[in-house]
Amino acid sequence: MRRIAIAGATGAVGRHLVDAVREAGDEPVPMSRALGVDLTRREGLAERLEGCDAVVDVSSTQSLSTKVAIEYFTTVTENLLAAGREAGVAHHIALSIVGAADSDSGYYAGKAAQERLVMAHDERWTLLRATQFHEFAAQVVARGRTLGLYLAPRMHCRPVAASEVATALAGLAAGGPRGLVPDLGGPRVERMADLVRRYLRATGGRGGVLEVRLPGSMGRILVDGRLIPGPDATLGRVTFDEWLATTLAPQPT
Repeated sequence: MRRIAIAGATGAVGRHLVDAVREAGDEPVPMSRALGVDLTRREGLAERLEGCDAVVDVSSTQSLSTKVAIEYFTTVTENLLAAGREAGVAHHIALSIVGAADSDSGYYAGKAAQERLVMAHDERWTLLRATQFHEFAAQVVARGRTLGLYLAPRMHCRPVAASEVATALAGLAAGGPRGLVPDLGGPRVERMADLVRRYLRATGGRGGVLEVRLPGSMGRILVDGRLIPGPDATLGRVTFDEWLATTLAPQPT
């Protein structure tokens, strides 16, 4: 049985990854601020990683600020790489976003900085780029309305279920370092504003949806097709509407 450390274990992907690692017969070692582990501080991280065969970084920040995103992902990645080296972890796996490597603004700039650090590491790494999650539409709604409208970024994407991303990461963690692996996307190309509208209809939400173009290189990447993975990508099976139906279905008591 392998011990797999999960950085960001209570997030959108992390909570599924804990289950996926366990279902694969391995032992998850969850780490997140909610569990008392501050990934932005190096103290104690190496002790947390003692005896782990791999660490999977699915940590995230809610900020869209370029400065905050770069600082967060740089700090966390440097801390995990250093702590993993000290603890003798044989494999570092990081999750990034399709298209983010080309950005120098917003959240994507932070992921680009993370990618550069991981790729500059020694040969003990694997990097998976995935498309936006189906859950992104719910996050847009959760940010609330502006003058009665939900603001959806202008973008075409190929959204994928976070649970399918988690399953892929669990599989990568069970093997050896592979470097940059094929991108992971969803089964259909969608427009984000349409996903937000469908989410609102399904949940009984009120208010219109205004599609807005984000500024800078991040805004360009959202609309120029770089978020759509290429022909060599692995594609998930769960559509947005299937995810929505499952998410809103009554949970067993």
